[in-house]
Formats: sequence, C-alpha cells, structure tokens
Amino acid sequence: MTDNETTMKYTIGIIGGTGKEGKGLAYRWAKAGHHIFIGSRQAVKAVAAAKDVDELLGGADIVHGVENELAALKADIVVLTVPFSVHVEMCEFLKPFVQGKVFVDVTVPLVPPKITRVQMPPEGSAAQQAQAILGENVQVVTAFQNISYEHLLNDEEVACDVLVCGSKEAREKVIGLVKDAGLVGWSGGPIENSMVAEGLTSVLIGLNKQFGVQDAGIRITGIPRS
Repeated sequence: MTDNETTMKYTIGIIGGTGKEGKGLAYRWAKAGHHIFIGSRQAVKAVAAAKDVDELLGGADIVHGVENELAALKADIVVLTVPFSVHVEMCEFLKPFVQGKVFVDVTVPLVPPKITRVQMPPEGSAAQQAQAILGENVQVVTAFQNISYEHLLNDEEVACDVLVCGSKEAREKVIGLVKDAGLVGWSGGPIENSMVAEGLTSVLIGLNKQFGVQDAGIRITGIPRS
C-alpha cells in the first residue's frame, strides 16, 4: 500500500465499460476528478452508459461514451472490463491503440458453468495472457477482480481490499487509482502473482452461493493502515 496522495488526474478509457463494473469504476473515478471515456463496440451503448453515470453524478455532463478504439486512443490509462470469453479477441483488437500505456486488466478467467472452480489459461492468468498479446511496450496491471459492482455504484465504504499486480511503476499508479475510487489497494507483486487475485474470485463466488450473499470480499490484516 502507498501513503502517497494521487494528485495527477488521468484520462481513463474503460473498455467494455457499459457493464455495471465498468460504470461503477467510471462513477468513482469521475467523482475523483479523472477524465473518463466509456468504450463499447457500439457507440450508442457507450453514450447511454455515460449518461447513466452522469446522472449518478447529479446530472453532470463529464463522462463520454465512444467506440472502444477511440476510448483506448484518448486514454492515458486503459481499463479492460470484459468477460473472459472475449478477452483474447479484445486484447488483439486493442493492441495497436494501447502501446506505451498502462493497461489495467479487470478480467477474471471464469469458464461457465463451473465458475466456482479456478481455471487459469495456459499463460498463467488473464493478465499474463493480455501481456503476451499486447507486448512488452504495454504495462499490464491486474486489479479490482474481487470487488463487487454493487459497492462501486453506491456511495458507501467498502470493507474489501484490492490486490494490484504488475511492474512496480505501473502498480503505484494503479494503487493511486484504487485510492481515488475510495478503496484500499495493496501491492501484490509482479504480474506472475496475478493468478492469486484472479483465482480468488472463483472462491468468493462459491462463498456467495454458499451463504446467499453477493459481495464476499477479501481484506488484508496485520498491517497498520494509514
């Protein structure tokens, strides 16, 4: 975890941002002053999602909806929030638009129907799969896999932490974005460790089913919090 305040405001492109998780992140980051572009394959869907977020922000007109490639091009930091079934396709599509950027992969390798069973791709994790496709000029970071979108879309304190894995420099940027989203982020180490954070999602889904809840999460204990 870092004690540094995040003062820099980024332009963030959320690819596949029309879903609830994408809109939740857009809402929290827009509140913190970041410039948000929600991306979709269909611009009309992106515009509608941006309008939904603007309404949550009190009717502001500050979140923009555009096609995926434009969201990626305009962004300093690109965030991917798509189902694992289209992960490879989207990474291949985005490759020319994200070179030289930080790429936050929120994807979890869930393979229906057994989504409570951890099933990693041959690369080791979704984040490592993205890195292999996008190339070494892109800094892939994994984060937000274990946060329920119900929390993100509401103004409430979230008793759940975020593990962030990737290169040190990119990790620190994303930990700052976690803080700006009102959450606590912890450095989970290099991208190879992303399989742990991603795999935990299947465990948490299983707990949700077992106890009839929707927002099981994780929290790091034993370390003083600033």
